[in-house]
Amino acid sequence: MKKALFIGHVWPEPSTTAAGHRMLQLLEVFQKFGYHITFASTAQKTEYSLDLENMGITSVDILLNHSSFDVFAAELSPDVVIFDRFMVEEQFGWRVAEFVPRAIRILNTEDLHGLRKAREEAYLKQETFYLDLWKTHPVTLREVASIYRSDISLMISSYELSILREKLGIPNELLLHLPFMVENISKEEILKWPKFKDRRDFVVVGNGRHAPNIDSIKILKAKIWPLIRKELPDAQIHVYGAYLPQQIMEMHRPDQGFLVKGWAEDMGTILKNTRVVLAPLQFGAGIKGKLLDAMQFGTPSVTTPIGAEGMHGNLPWNGTICRDWESFAQAAISLYQNPVQWKEARADGVVLVNTLFNKDSLQSRLLQAMDGVHQNLEEHRNKNFIGRLLQHHTLTSSKYLAKWIEAKNT
Repeated sequence: MKKALFIGHVWPEPSTTAAGHRMLQLLEVFQKFGYHITFASTAQKTEYSLDLENMGITSVDILLNHSSFDVFAAELSPDVVIFDRFMVEEQFGWRVAEFVPRAIRILNTEDLHGLRKAREEAYLKQETFYLDLWKTHPVTLREVASIYRSDISLMISSYELSILREKLGIPNELLLHLPFMVENISKEEILKWPKFKDRRDFVVVGNGRHAPNIDSIKILKAKIWPLIRKELPDAQIHVYGAYLPQQIMEMHRPDQGFLVKGWAEDMGTILKNTRVVLAPLQFGAGIKGKLLDAMQFGTPSVTTPIGAEGMHGNLPWNGTICRDWESFAQAAISLYQNPVQWKEARADGVVLVNTLFNKDSLQSRLLQAMDGVHQNLEEHRNKNFIGRLLQHHTLTSSKYLAKWIEAKNT
């Protein structure tokens, strides 16, 4: 049986983060491809961590800067190694290249961390963001080096794929557009969804450990919700998310219709009965799992250009995209009150899901890319001169720093 080794930055948490749900999708697709999977991480598990053993996946705790990983990797001898984010590739990529050189090395980016950091820093400084801030950011330099050292990098956002190609000239053969992979929405399923008249209230969803989510909840409370509540005095907004900090929990104001609920085990049922999802995101990167979830359960959304980035191509959004908070509030009010507009937005969401996030076609895209690299691995790597250069220089320095740390700790 073919073997795949996943090295996780954290243990997957599909019920708390979009990244965790993305990892669950990747694990499931590799199982479908016939791989026996081992998932390894240096992190500590939490109460939300996925039960990998129940899926037939082997879990292994590994150590940073320790030669025990070398023995483990050589004995496992995986056919493919998936690094969950560039930091993990930095830490373990040289070891994989040295001890299992024939394994295909795949980088799962989740989002471009350098883009997210550069946008956040510009936002906090109240400066205009432009792409040169991303191109020169130290995290971008590390991230792009990791992309070149990998055989394939999975890009979740079409926008991020385009800027890597167009602004940095990264070769097409190193990048694969692979957004969230979900089942098509059938006509039968649509008929089962609660109708406009049977839904009520607004919802905002966001993990509390993600800065853009905290900022968006603050904006909702201070600037957007008072405008909505003035027009819709009986409406409520429900705030969901794991790890919400105390400052958010203290925003709970039932008298204002602002209800902070925290983590919910079954967001699907909640979204099915919600009329509109709100996501006033001002910075960030990647694509937003909560907005795709809303589409999957027939719930229109109001968001920002950052929120919708890389998610809809040239197709209409399943709701409204707004740039200022007064327009945002008015769009939310309009969607909430207008059943014709609401139904049209929901239909747009169905088209988006079935066109851009189709599970079967995306899985085929991944399998085809992996087969192509596997059959021509030496040629693929020889064409990637910058990757070879970085393997030689960058990872040599990483290797000897790791060996120095290991020696120091013994």
